Amino acid sequence: MKKIYPSATEALDGLLHDGMFIAAGGFGLCGIPELLLQAIKEAGTQNLVFASNNAGVDDFGIGILLQTKQVKKMISSYVGENAEFMRQYLSGELELEFNPQGTLAERMRAGGAGIPGFYTKTGVGTVIAENKEHKDFPTGPDGQAETYIMEEGIFADIAIVKAWKADATGNLVFRKTARNFNAPAATCGKICIAEVEEIVPTGSLDPDSIHLPGIYVNRIVQGTHEKRIEQRTVRQKEVS
Repeated sequence: MKKIYPSATEALDGLLHDGMFIAAGGFGLCGIPELLLQAIKEAGTQNLVFASNNAGVDDFGIGILLQTKQVKKMISSYVGENAEFMRQYLSGELELEFNPQGTLAERMRAGGAGIPGFYTKTGVGTVIAENKEHKDFPTGPDGQAETYIMEEGIFADIAIVKAWKADATGNLVFRKTARNFNAPAATCGKICIAEVEEIVPTGSLDPDSIHLPGIYVNRIVQGTHEKRIEQRTVRQKEVS
């Protein structure tokens, strides 16, 4: 089955519809599927629900869809660096479901594994636990019962991710911190579209170095990508 598409627009052809649920990779400004997000913006798809670790910045990542008010709800763990996100949330224009970072990653992984829900201690006793099922398990010292909350797996309509390398069968290699959320996000969508920096010949990737097997990837698009630094901290030059 052909997986390589000539453009992000063609890779998304036939998949987009208003109100859909999208899982997106990315960690800070690393590993953001920017070409696919731009294609979604240009398609004009509305009332989107995104599960993503963060919402990019005002003019990059999911931030470009917030600018055009195409996003209805965000399921995220970090929403800093985005003034438009803050404005829409505080004004009631945007729904927000906060998740601890590890919980969000596990919700994606669980969805990809077909697991509808799991229990975790993270968030117990905080606003994260409100309206969620609580259950005690004997996991403490000497079998003492401790309280856990149930979180649901994420099952998205599509997953969009960004990888460093791919082969024609869809095997993916992510680079450094871009691996953090791209791999679990890729598994929890009914269809996974990956944009990559380089497509290499099939068989050239070391099997032990593949981060995501091609069985999870349905479509691939190659393109040029912008390299951004989220926060640049430099030392003041000493004056002698």
